[in-house]
Amino acid sequence: RNKFQFSSGQNNLAAGQVNSKFQNKDWIDVTAPGHLPPSGHIHPISLIQRQTEEIFQSMGFSIINGPELETEYYNFDALNIPQNHPARDLWDTFWLKDLPNLVLRTHTSPMQARYMEKNSPPLRIIVPGRCFRHEATDASHDVQFYQVEGLMVGPDVSVADFKGVIKEFLKELLGPSVKMRLRPSYFPFTEPSFEIDVAGSEISRRKGEKWMEIMGAGMVHPNVFKAVGYLPDKWQGFAFGLGLERVAMIKYNIDDIRLFYSGDLKFLNQF
Repeated sequence: RNKFQFSSGQNNLAAGQVNSKFQNKDWIDVTAPGHLPPSGHIHPISLIQRQTEEIFQSMGFSIINGPELETEYYNFDALNIPQNHPARDLWDTFWLKDLPNLVLRTHTSPMQARYMEKNSPPLRIIVPGRCFRHEATDASHDVQFYQVEGLMVGPDVSVADFKGVIKEFLKELLGPSVKMRLRPSYFPFTEPSFEIDVAGSEISRRKGEKWMEIMGAGMVHPNVFKAVGYLPDKWQGFAFGLGLERVAMIKYNIDDIRLFYSGDLKFLNQF
């Protein structure tokens, strides 16, 4: 008889103990693989920002960050929007009550001046970040929004360079069949200025519109170069401001900008 063999009584006792363990709902098998907790979802604005940064980095652009609390000088004056300039009416600005000459930035453009002051051309940068404007909230407007500023400066940078860079970016982000057009516009810090519309089979048709505006852009105004110490007759470049919510609404067929900040998990779990 094997010395390790249980007696009949011991066998019955051991079997009973095992059976009782499996019948006990509180018993846990610590050797079994665990159940993973539910994973979160990346916010659609974060998804668009990551893709945007990756595309521009592949074209040689550096990613720069700037302050959300900005001085009046960089938000306006350095961008050719001096005191009493009518263009200031285009921005509904949040002014800090107890801190004069400080604002919540209305666009990411102040980083153009901040970066050029401390860096010599040629240069290529994008500046993603949150902006604020004091305006009524509706399906297409909110008091906060995300923007990506772009700036490229060199001795012979032209509108043709801008069109090539932006067209490549849009193809990568929205699909190869995307179409782009430039419309004349006005911005104090660019001359000439234009707005960029897109159309194409991958872009959702919202409100029956074939073309949809997604960014403002233009060639950097000579006064902006002068403000940062660049010689306008030696350097030239383009700048643009891309609204991330607008691009996300186009790509993911979202019809209300307020959904981005609602905290609705049914909405966020789709991404």
